[in-house]
Amino acid sequence: MIDREKLVRDSTDLLRDLIRIPSFSKEENQTGDTIERFLQQRGVKTHRKCNNVWAYNKHYDTAKPTILLNSHHDTVKPNSGYTRNPFSPDVEEGKLFGLGSNDAGGCLVSLMAVFLHFYAQENLKYNFCLAASAEEEISGLNGLELIVPDLGPLDFAIVGEPTLMQLAVAERGLMVLDCVAHGKAGHAAREEGDNAIYKALKDIEWFNTYRFPKESDAFGPVKMSVTVIHAGSQHNVVPARCEFVVDVRVTDAYRNEEVLDIIRQHVSCEVKPRSTRLKPSSISKEHPVVMAGMALGRTTYGSPTTSDQALLDIPSLKLGPGDSARSHMADEFIYIDEIEAGIGLYIDILRHVVE
Repeated sequence: MIDREKLVRDSTDLLRDLIRIPSFSKEENQTGDTIERFLQQRGVKTHRKCNNVWAYNKHYDTAKPTILLNSHHDTVKPNSGYTRNPFSPDVEEGKLFGLGSNDAGGCLVSLMAVFLHFYAQENLKYNFCLAASAEEEISGLNGLELIVPDLGPLDFAIVGEPTLMQLAVAERGLMVLDCVAHGKAGHAAREEGDNAIYKALKDIEWFNTYRFPKESDAFGPVKMSVTVIHAGSQHNVVPARCEFVVDVRVTDAYRNEEVLDIIRQHVSCEVKPRSTRLKPSSISKEHPVVMAGMALGRTTYGSPTTSDQALLDIPSLKLGPGDSARSHMADEFIYIDEIEAGIGLYIDILRHVVE
């Protein structure tokens, strides 16, 4: 067990080092090196695939269940509103500025501190697997999804994202659907053709009004929004094809595939999902880790934003220092005391579960 003050010091120093290194999605090799070096210097054996780094506690026991501690080290690109150097980890009035400080560097270094806190302890009820993942910001194929098969059996996960250390017990999934209504071309002046726009309108109205039978306690109904439409080539030709796009925010009441099946049963257009990878996720409020958090005064809620939770098929809790409202903002920052409090809360929550 390591002194908590040292954990906080080391964590904030590591975060400063990570901020100094550009780590846009797919370009995280140098931050991956820094994370590996940080762990190895503390006696931890690391594993790596592409820019993903992971490690296990010292007394890993295959007979015990395993908790995944995951956060990401890639960032978006700085937006045009920045007034400071996004790669300069300046501290002013208790704020640590820098790209990725809030999303999700503070979460990552805090979870690494928690991992080190428990790393050498014996007789824990659970193993720990720490995974610092890449490509989260673009839901990339070479991020967490790439290494999950290599991590071994996992019982549940804590995914580090800024939640003000409140308990995000559910997260919406996302499907983007490319829909095509097929008709038959004809001259607009004569009674010819089968207008694909009119056929599409019937399906669009269904997307607008349909309410799925099951609703989520956290989110309510599944939300579907038609966001793009395109048809026709000239004013006097009845269009044979009308294309439109539907944004579907799936709740934890359904799997993506279930929602897709229901949609296809009700519309006449061709429906193709761009992907079903970004799944809704949830964890029971009766789960020991949630109950431990609630016992420490944390509240539960459903998160509207997507994270690496979407790539996991196990119960997962999104929890971390920082504020989601600061993510991707100009002059991004996290409070130093948020990191300190986050490390303490993570440890106190997990002690109730693993000791």
